[in-house]
Amino acid sequence: MREMIFKMEREGLLKAGDHVTVTEGLLPSNYYYTIDPSLAMSGNVPFNQRMLAREGEVTLVEENERGFYVHARFEE
Repeated sequence: MREMIFKMEREGLLKAGDHVTVTEGLLPSNYYYTIDPSLAMSGNVPFNQRMLAREGEVTLVEENERGFYVHARFEE
């Protein structure tokens, strides 16, 4: 089981219990993941912590002074 946090720019795009799929992006020294279709984006993930799962479930959507954050759980 793996939990990741994604930044969501607008309120109401996702809610707890939603099934999500992610797309992997590649940077020169990291990976990043986007919840399809471009609803939220993860921070940079080092190569040695690459995520293998591509489907998961939203466990929590929280708002703080910096924006909206989506917590999602993935089976690996």
